[in-house]
Amino acid sequence: MRYFDFGKKFFSHNSFLRQELHQNPAFAPFNTPQSQKRNASVMYYTASIVVGTLALAYGSVPLYKMVCQQIGWNGQPVLAHRTGDGDTSSRVTPVTDARRLRITFNGSVSDVLPWKFTPQQREVCVLPGETALAFYTATNKGPTDIIGVATYSVTPGQVAPYFSKIQCFCFEEQKLNAGESVDMPVFFFIDPDFVKDPAMKGIDTITLSYTFFKAKYDDNGVLKPIPAA
Repeated sequence: MRYFDFGKKFFSHNSFLRQELHQNPAFAPFNTPQSQKRNASVMYYTASIVVGTLALAYGSVPLYKMVCQQIGWNGQPVLAHRTGDGDTSSRVTPVTDARRLRITFNGSVSDVLPWKFTPQQREVCVLPGETALAFYTATNKGPTDIIGVATYSVTPGQVAPYFSKIQCFCFEEQKLNAGESVDMPVFFFIDPDFVKDPAMKGIDTITLSYTFFKAKYDDNGVLKPIPAA
């Protein structure tokens, strides 16, 4: 990768400078303990930048996934509203005096992915705090085995912080053999705090949309970032 090439060039260049300082008296005024200390500091600082850039590049996909799941950016549902011990049981108590919400489902694939991907149900009706299970079916209609990755979003977008998935297939690599079909479950609930938010008044229908993309990898076998749904 270019980051590795940059690092090699930097350290090779500084090795050359150190050799010149040692062999060429013209460089002697700069070959002092203070200048050596400054040079070492610059090298360490630059090395930290290189390493940090590499870490960011490799971590971009899981970082994007984590941020979207936790705060609901761009219509991305949060992973789940959890209590301090990681238990969701206190959040999945149905609000029986609230209105039922209509959850509809969409499924699509990118142009380069020869899959058929559709929801098994058009809609479900749930109370806030009530869990629901839905299924999608994916079929690889191509002649070869293919790995796909799905993104998802919720509309209206302002509902995303309250749409909590307990389990789903999003952001995970899904391999389908040629001609294979699989059922993919989505287990979710609408957080009970939905009914306390004045901004949610008038919202009765929520749409969950998934889009599958063909997985792409860099030269090191790391999954490249996928487009937002």
